[in-house]
Amino acid sequence: MAEPPGVEAALALLGRVSRMEEPLEELRALKVALQALPPAALRERGPEFPLAGLFALMGRGDSEQISLCVIILERFLQVMDPLYVIQHFGEELQKGLFHPDDEVKILTISQVGRIVEDPDAVREILITPELLRQVIYCIAAEKIAVAKEAIKSLTKVAEAPEGLEVLLVGNLLVDLKKVMAKSDIVRYRVYELVIGIASMSADSLNYCVNSGLISELIAELTGNDVLVRATCIETVTSLAHTHHGRQYLAQQGVIDKISNIIIGADADPFSGFYLPGFVKFFGNLVIVDSPQQICERYPAFVEKVFGMAEGQDPTLFGVGVDTLGILGSNLEGKLVLQKKGSRFQSVLNRIGHQAKNAPTELRIRCLDAIASLLYLPLDQQTEDLLGMTESWFSSLASHPLELFRSISTQPFPDLHCGALRVFTAIANQPWAQRLMIASPGFVEYIVDRSVEPDKPSKEAKYELVKALAGSKTVAEIFGNQHYLRLRAYLREGPYYVKAVATTAVEGAE
Repeated sequence: MAEPPGVEAALALLGRVSRMEEPLEELRALKVALQALPPAALRERGPEFPLAGLFALMGRGDSEQISLCVIILERFLQVMDPLYVIQHFGEELQKGLFHPDDEVKILTISQVGRIVEDPDAVREILITPELLRQVIYCIAAEKIAVAKEAIKSLTKVAEAPEGLEVLLVGNLLVDLKKVMAKSDIVRYRVYELVIGIASMSADSLNYCVNSGLISELIAELTGNDVLVRATCIETVTSLAHTHHGRQYLAQQGVIDKISNIIIGADADPFSGFYLPGFVKFFGNLVIVDSPQQICERYPAFVEKVFGMAEGQDPTLFGVGVDTLGILGSNLEGKLVLQKKGSRFQSVLNRIGHQAKNAPTELRIRCLDAIASLLYLPLDQQTEDLLGMTESWFSSLASHPLELFRSISTQPFPDLHCGALRVFTAIANQPWAQRLMIASPGFVEYIVDRSVEPDKPSKEAKYELVKALAGSKTVAEIFGNQHYLRLRAYLREGPYYVKAVATTAVEGAE
């Protein structure tokens, strides 16, 4: 097999730069040469490339020299076997973690991440954990990109059972706790790491619980510092996404404590700092668990969501609307809301008003919540449920179809698409189709491609057409002519452009 062009040139350049005091020109040339080489060529000849000189050059020189060395080394190391990298460059990687340049640290930590994913290479790190110790201290780096790379690599370490043991039992756990003491920000980063590990499995969670770090997090969550509460709830919420995490939080009484804090929030003038996060916590529980059981067991959550949607604080209103959209996204949640009767109808009217009059970002959130609340899959369309969604739609405004139609014609893509999503949500429901056909020019608007100026708008309109065309009742309600236009639109796809003219070609048949 012929040698790919440029490999020998790269080898020669690499040999030269290692011996030079002023290697910038050669480094630039080497970077260009490597970019032209396919990864397979580098992988095949990888062990022949003498990288020690590059590591040495990366340890000195100006920022351009360091940056070039990082780019070149990353290209080489990425195609090398992780076991080879740790065996031949373990010492250089460790030095990289002490380097003052953040690019070097990120390169080094990303290589550690590669190494710990390899079942053979990870053992090399675990038997000499000094490298991992330095990665732990990188969690405290000033640059967030370095800290995030460190958290990512350490999370990968914990994916191996032996890595979990090394990281959360013994000396490295001591190092983790030392790093936590550096500042509040760093402490929350360690909590993020620990919860990320705990979310992997019940076994991982047990290690994290035994480390004592989860208990510390929960103590801060339920403590009196409102700003700490606001920060910790996001981390705890990610643990609640897993079944074993929810079980643990319930068994430890944490969910009850969060509910009690929500109950006491009315008497706390600073509750605005943490209340959105606490309500979002229950919103996430509703997504992964039974909405009815969550709402029955924690009525304070539902009461607070309604209070937010009825109140005047725009931040809390937005969270309330988002949460109602989540709660009503499935049938069980819709029935919970329906039981609220006229109170929910009143909240819907307020959401409809805000969809028309609030600042743009809040209007979009209202439109998304409305679409979520009104959507009803074909297999759930009983007479009672269709009557429910129709009454909800009617509660939004005196003329809701015209309200959303006016929003859909505005020259703001996000609002335009938000209104189209509302139409798409109700498109397969017969009552909505009757409203659409009764609205002058509405069907013409749906099949008019000229009003969709950009890709998201074209795709949103296509989803609406698809929802209508896929309904069993649309042909009867819209009539055959309109139905055929919808089918043609669907067949042509979202980006179809009608040819303006054709050119005759001499001799064409």
